[in-house]
Amino acid sequence: MELAYYSDYAVRLVNSEEPARGKDSLTSVEAVRELFGANQSAARRATDADVTRFRSVRARLRSVFEAADKGDETLAVDLLNSLLLEFPVSPQISGHDHRDDDGRPLWHMHLADHPSNATSGFAAIAAMGLAFHLTEYGVDRLGLCEAAPCRNAYLDTSTNRSRRYCSDRCATRANVAAYRARKRLEADRSGSTGLAADSTQRASANGER
Repeated sequence: MELAYYSDYAVRLVNSEEPARGKDSLTSVEAVRELFGANQSAARRATDADVTRFRSVRARLRSVFEAADKGDETLAVDLLNSLLLEFPVSPQISGHDHRDDDGRPLWHMHLADHPSNATSGFAAIAAMGLAFHLTEYGVDRLGLCEAAPCRNAYLDTSTNRSRRYCSDRCATRANVAAYRARKRLEADRSGSTGLAADSTQRASANGER
């Protein structure tokens, strides 16, 4: 498993809440366990107490994305470093469940956590994955969706650093909104031009009288 995979942990946790819409799906231990995805062994460690702890880590991870979105690289790195210090991991070489055509292990880097609870394990992996993405691709690759009121987090993996939305749905919604705004502006300008022309014609007609 490549280290880049772990950055998705951070995105999944941050996007479990949509503050601008007043939505929060992180309300039960079952919701906490779903965030672990295929890592079922780690998910089974979750208890009701992890709901509150996960929300605390989520707020700190969102702050990293917000700092990056504002262009404050130093703050983003400082916030992420504080998470890395609090939730350490142990990098290990692993070959489990990955074999080549000859049956030999496909060695890769794996993040082994030794947590006291489910939150610590998830936070350690999420922070390390996000740190890898940040140092490998740049702080500007951490973004928040521009399709208001969404503001979901995303990781920009485009070749030209052009991503602005968290999903195709938000991109389409934003494009439609921009198109409608342009049409309204064109209609307003056309109406203003028409009114000006009518005024000119009336003034000319009055002058001829």
